[in-house]
Amino acid sequence: MEPEKIKESIIRAAKDLFRKYGYHKTSVNEIARKARIAKATIYKYFESKEQILDAILMDYLDMNLKEILRNKAQFSNEEAHLTALVMKTCRLTYTVCNEFIGWDFVRENANSQEFLKHLSDQLESLLLAAYLQLDHFKNNPSRREGLAFLLKASKSIVFSFAFTSVSESDVRKNFVSFQKDLLPFLVKAAL
Repeated sequence: MEPEKIKESIIRAAKDLFRKYGYHKTSVNEIARKARIAKATIYKYFESKEQILDAILMDYLDMNLKEILRNKAQFSNEEAHLTALVMKTCRLTYTVCNEFIGWDFVRENANSQEFLKHLSDQLESLLLAAYLQLDHFKNNPSRREGLAFLLKASKSIVFSFAFTSVSESDVRKNFVSFQKDLLPFLVKAAL
C-alpha cells in the first residue's frame, strides 16, 4: 500500500474510534486493528497516539474554518461578521473536545492540560492565519494586534469551559454568557 493511503487509513480508523470511544479509551492496538495494519506501521507515520489526534484535529479545524470564512456575505458589518466567526470557531473548538478527545480525558488525564494548551496554541495560529485573509484585516495591518488579542482571549475562555463545565447545560450557559457579556467588548477591541 502507498504511504499516503496507509496514513489516511490510520487517520480514518483513529477518527472513527476516537468518536466512538473517546481518545483516552482508544488504544494504538485498536487503531492498528481497525486500519488493518501492524502496530509498528503506525509508529512509522506517527510518533504517538497524541500525534494522530493532532493530525485529525488540525485537518478537521482547517476544513471547517475554510467553510466558516467563505460564508461572509450575510453580515451587515465587520463587527457582526467577526462576532459570528468567533462564535462559530468557539463552537467548533467545543465540538473537537466533545467528539474527538472526550471529556473523560480532559478532566482525568494528567497530561490533558498540556495537550489542550498545545492544541489551543495551534488553533490560535491557524485562526490568526485564516482570519488575516479577511479583507478587514488583510487591508488594515494595524488591526492584527487586536485580532491576536481577540483570538487569545476567546480561546482561553472557551478552553476553560472544558475544566469548569459539569454538564451540557453548563456549557450552553457559558457560551451564552460569553456571547452576550464578553464577546462584544472583545470584538470592539479587535476592530
